Amino acid sequence: MEQARAHRRKISFADIERTWRAAGPMVAPPQAHAAQPQLTQAQIQQQHLEQIRRQDHARRQAKKPTDRDIPDDISEAVVGDGVERCKKLREVERRLDAVMMRKRLDISDNLQRRYTRREGVLRIWISNTAEGQPWQVMEEGTAIEDGMFELGENQATFRVKIEGRLLEEPEDEDDKPPTSHRPRLSSFFKAITIDFDRDSNLNPDGFSQIEWRKPQPSQQNPNFDPNSPEASFDTLEFTRKADENINITINLTRDEKNERFKLSPELAEILDTEEEDRAGAVQGIWEYCRAMGLQEDDDKRKVVCDEPLRKLFKQDHVYFPYVPDLLVPHLQPLPPVQLQYTIRVDKPYITGTKDAESPSENEEDEERKPSRATIYDIRVPMPNPLLHQLTRFHTSKAHIGDLQTIVRTDDELAVLVQKIHQTNAKRKFYDNLAKDPTSFVKRWISSQQRDLEVILAEATRGGGEDATNEEFRRGGRDGVWGSELAKESVGLWLARNNQNQKVH
Repeated sequence: MEQARAHRRKISFADIERTWRAAGPMVAPPQAHAAQPQLTQAQIQQQHLEQIRRQDHARRQAKKPTDRDIPDDISEAVVGDGVERCKKLREVERRLDAVMMRKRLDISDNLQRRYTRREGVLRIWISNTAEGQPWQVMEEGTAIEDGMFELGENQATFRVKIEGRLLEEPEDEDDKPPTSHRPRLSSFFKAITIDFDRDSNLNPDGFSQIEWRKPQPSQQNPNFDPNSPEASFDTLEFTRKADENINITINLTRDEKNERFKLSPELAEILDTEEEDRAGAVQGIWEYCRAMGLQEDDDKRKVVCDEPLRKLFKQDHVYFPYVPDLLVPHLQPLPPVQLQYTIRVDKPYITGTKDAESPSENEEDEERKPSRATIYDIRVPMPNPLLHQLTRFHTSKAHIGDLQTIVRTDDELAVLVQKIHQTNAKRKFYDNLAKDPTSFVKRWISSQQRDLEVILAEATRGGGEDATNEEFRRGGRDGVWGSELAKESVGLWLARNNQNQKVH
């Protein structure tokens, strides 16, 4: 357990190894959104008409045929094995739909799944140069006759360069990797501030802090370009006035999709890590409860707290839906990554010469380089390499176009099957009429008589359905079919059907 805990601390984001000894443009914070204008009467009427159109479209969609199964008795009227082949294709279609739906759900699940965090090494070089320093003025021969020199309006300046590269492998200590197809320095941070360890009143130009914030898309910035130099860069540089060494602190604020927090000691002991995001903390508590068998009721929502959980929640029993709220006090924002650096304007550092007053301590001092950089290695989270491909497949325009084509073909198939049903009903009608015309006509007239009795509200269960009486056989105005009661009943029946169709 101690070895695992030490390993987790070693690869944490805030673990910085100091091995040796640009300013970007100032971006204003996003402004508040302007109030939305009120809708005019014409716009309200347009929205109302659009709502009516959608309702009408929904009603038409509800009336669309949905049956795509060919009748079983149609095979006797069709030459060949077309019906059997169609049924086999329908079965293949059902299996294919099931496979496609399962694969699509797998892709959606993979997009939301929490993968093991991948980390890379971000190497940062910090160095500075100087111009117009007193020792430089003397070497240029601008000193006056008595050995003094004129600084004028204090033209002594320094220029700090902060450069970051993502290493492909941590063991590549000397070579800088190429920058193509790799996240840039600004992609890992949403803000970079530089604090000077000196009172601003003592600085020649009164500066005290330098700040850069990543631009964000907003209504005030409709032409936002994520690849612009203000938002995407590898080098940060700035120039200020000074003629002596200054200590600075570079604060790097992380830019993570899932913000991580610093865990309290009680929560860190359970999860065996000091940093985690909100979803990871809740999932860690869930896995801990399952591993320790602390779930009490059947639906696994009530948790009996053991000693570590009792220290964390101050309760003996906890309902798991309340755990996210109970963890809020134990999640503190992570402090920014801080890099210490000393801006040196002295001659040994700027020129790379050996300082005579400080003896050499190792062989590296014998081969000093001008403005030798201070290097920091920072472990940063890396994105899931499959996320881009999964998202591209999940939102593919070609895939959506294919689905729309399939839907249209499926609708056309349903219309064709409906026509087949209607044609098959006509076929059966004429086929039965051809086999036994007398009996068929009697049965058909009896069916019509039964329908008329239902319309006239005179139908009785199980009687008067043979339509052999003279009054039903006789037509004209004096018969049952031409009576005023029949006409009125038919009119009411048709009006009721029209009303039901309008409602549905």
